[in-house]
Amino acid sequence: MKSIDELKIAICSDHAGYELKIRLIEFINSKNVKELKDFGAFTAESSDYPDYAHPMASAVENQDYDFGISICGTGNGISMTVNKHAGIRAALCWTPEIARLARLHNNANVLSLPARFVSFEEACEMVDVFFSTDFEGGRHQRRIDKISC
Repeated sequence: MKSIDELKIAICSDHAGYELKIRLIEFINSKNVKELKDFGAFTAESSDYPDYAHPMASAVENQDYDFGISICGTGNGISMTVNKHAGIRAALCWTPEIARLARLHNNANVLSLPARFVSFEEACEMVDVFFSTDFEGGRHQRRIDKISC
């Protein structure tokens, strides 16, 4: 696995996730990430998550970025949207252990966060764990290979 200073990360949110996203951008940049691109929203004014989720997911799917982070109020809508992309495995996480298992067992490439249900500190822990956990492979790869219809 690449270290965080070698990672290219894409991030997006809607209005409900905007404040958490802004704080996470600062947190991630403090880790000296290679590149971090914000796909929006760019204000806390009401917005539609698909407008930001699709471009971010496409960038990860096309391997322009190693990983993505998607954030909305519950994490559900934005996660559903990015998961419409065949090359995306977004995991809705609300604890560091779920984030760890999403990488370890599911090879998730997008961390989806519920801004209204996690603290900034919890979100930071999940980001740290998500980007430092390798995929275990083995029997888990067989299952991932069966995801696409």
